Amino acid sequence: MDRGRVERLVPAVGVARSYERSWLRPDVTAGAALVALVIPAGMAYAEAAGLPPVTGLYTTIVPLVAYAVFGPSRVLILGPDSSLAPMIAATILPLAVARSERAVALAGLLALMMGLILIVGRALGRWADVVALVGPAAGIALIAFADTSVLSRSLGTRHGYDVDGDQEMGALGVANAASGLLGGFPVSGSASRTPVAVQAGARTQLVGVVAAGLLVVFMLVAPGLTAYLPSSTLAAVVIVSAASLVDIRTLVRLARMSRTETALLVAAFLGVAFIGVLQGVVVAIGLSLLAFVRQAWDPYRTELVSLDGVPGYHDLSRHPDGERVPGLVIARFDAPLFFANGAVFETFVRGLVEGAPGPVRCVVVAAEALTGIDTTALDDLVELDDHLDRLGISLVFAEMKGPIKDRLVRFGVGSRFGPEHFFPTVNSAVKAYRKTYDL
Repeated sequence: MDRGRVERLVPAVGVARSYERSWLRPDVTAGAALVALVIPAGMAYAEAAGLPPVTGLYTTIVPLVAYAVFGPSRVLILGPDSSLAPMIAATILPLAVARSERAVALAGLLALMMGLILIVGRALGRWADVVALVGPAAGIALIAFADTSVLSRSLGTRHGYDVDGDQEMGALGVANAASGLLGGFPVSGSASRTPVAVQAGARTQLVGVVAAGLLVVFMLVAPGLTAYLPSSTLAAVVIVSAASLVDIRTLVRLARMSRTETALLVAAFLGVAFIGVLQGVVVAIGLSLLAFVRQAWDPYRTELVSLDGVPGYHDLSRHPDGERVPGLVIARFDAPLFFANGAVFETFVRGLVEGAPGPVRCVVVAAEALTGIDTTALDDLVELDDHLDRLGISLVFAEMKGPIKDRLVRFGVGSRFGPEHFFPTVNSAVKAYRKTYDL
């Protein structure tokens, strides 16, 4: 295996080869500073997840090392997280029936399944528990990957290196699988501990290894010290972290920008509050998918016109004084064509033809936004072409992408829509029309 491939699979190898001696001191300092935070935070999130507090320490050690070896981000810190703790509790506590040892075992199985889902897309384990945990594991994996990838990419942008999303998913999966095998619970990128490491001068993944090593030393030297940490202290850590998740400024900004996204936020909050954590997340995801389908089903669409002294063709609704080319309709539909909007597209074009101020000879579809088409939408397109042909109107496309043209050929309509039906730009299509009719 060549060196480049090894470094892509195990980024720590590349970091070790290029490691500079001047980085060692800030990495060790940041690792030591990090330990002071990960001990109370790990214990607090373990208790919030319905597990013995010491479980949070075990959960912190292995993911730090695993991500340091396999993770693409140089300074991202993995560990127990406030966004996952309530979902873990909602999943394992009903199955644990008030037995802490069973809760620990279920949490480990959940982390292992989550890791395997992220790595290979399937889960293995004791079948009775697997059936109960596979759905929650997939949901928690989705949330953890979303949180971690956003944090990792932002760190990469800030520090000037690229982050591979596939490598990120694999590293998060390895960290969670290792956590589960050693009695831990699911982890994700920590938005609270990572900034501590960065501000303390962290340069590379070594900071995670140092923190894990110091945590092991702490547990060996003073194993009983954490037993005297009051539960109220751990509760305070959780409460402060939970309060930081409520960003009023962002909520107000979102309400001003998008009513749809605000409604989704409210629905997710109500679902989590009244149905359950995981069920609420599922409701939010389902509603988001419906909102996406609705947007694609009813996309923005308009007729294009020319403006004096301005090159190109422009939205008629924004420029009502624009000029139409006699006998020509230029239609723009801002979405890929698929089963849900094919009929909408057909109705839209027919409406433009019927509402034109004079007889129409040609329809030009500005197809730059048509990034896909399925068989149902193709049938609607063929029906539209037949309808226009009966009226003596030709249908042509401008700026259609090559892969969409190839798909039309594969769908068997290449003879219907030959090369003469396609133009590289709207302007070239208009010029060809003017030349044909001596305008």
